[in-house]
Order: sequence, then structure tokens, then C-alpha cells
Amino acid sequence: MLVIPGYIISILTFPGVIIHEFAHMVFCRLKRIPVYDVKYFQFDTQVQGYVVHDRTDSFRSAFLISIGPFIINTALCLIMCFPATLRIFFFDDFNLLTFLMLWLGVSIGMHAFPSIQDAENVWDLAKIEAKKNNVLAILSFPLVIVIISANVLRAIWFDAIYGVLIGIVLPERIIHLVFFSGQGQ
Repeated sequence: MLVIPGYIISILTFPGVIIHEFAHMVFCRLKRIPVYDVKYFQFDTQVQGYVVHDRTDSFRSAFLISIGPFIINTALCLIMCFPATLRIFFFDDFNLLTFLMLWLGVSIGMHAFPSIQDAENVWDLAKIEAKKNNVLAILSFPLVIVIISANVLRAIWFDAIYGVLIGIVLPERIIHLVFFSGQGQ
């Protein structure tokens, strides 16, 4: 198995790191949570970016701030890659622009999963809120397990697999269903 240090991957996929941190910041702003410091990207072997914000006792706010990158990065991955995938599979055209769009989209998709720290923050608040019968808190437990699992599975390139699945495979399937279903029957 090819082993490349995480910070090298982050440098090669820096747009995803930037969008990941931007997503945290967007949800802080939307929920009116004060932000004290933001580093969208830095050359560091441990932490490539971060958002330091005030604590919130609102489970919904904490959940959205933590899960924000999953929502935004996944959507942007699909949006960036769809036109490139369309050019490849529908027009059989692969050029530099198509490559750059795929790289950008998959890079963003690779950084969709929140960190283990984000998952732990949601988990800790969810335990408290679940006792109050907060439905979102109860439903968040499986999602937190998926996030932690995705972080662990980065060792076997799960983040890259996710980026490719969302950015290339899903659009290709959609294109195939919309444009090519029913042909050859």
C-alpha cells in the first residue's frame, strides 16, 4: 500500500482544506457564533487549518458547525466535477480544464469529513441532549460513528475514494441514467 504523509496529501489537495475550514466558518457565522481565529491553510505536519470559535450550548448550532464541511464540501465536489464528468462521458473530451475541474472537485470532496475532534464535540453534546429527547441528537449518533470511521479509514484512502465516488462515479451514473438509459433495448 502506498503511504504518503497526511500533510503531503493536504498540500496536494489544499483547496479541500480551505473549503473545509470555510464551511466551519460559514456555519459559525450563520449561527452567530463568534469566531476568534481562522487559518484556512498552513504548511504544518499536524494541523493544516482550523477555526477557533466560541462554545455553544445549542446542539443544533454545534451540529451544523461540526458537520458543515460534510455538507458544503460534498455539494461543491459534485458541482465542480459534474461538468467535467459530463465532458468526459458524454462528449468524450478530456483536456486540461477538465482535469483541473476534476482535481479541484475531488480535492474538495476528499476533505468533506469532519475531524475526529468535531465528531467528539457533537458526541459529547449529543449525550446530554439525547437525555432531553432531542431527536437531532439521537439521530446524530450513527453519523458521528460514520465520521470517526471515515477518519480511521483515511489510512486506506477512504477520503480519496469518497471524493472520487461523489465527484466522478455519481455524476457518471446520473449522466448514464439520464442520457443513455433505454438505449440498446
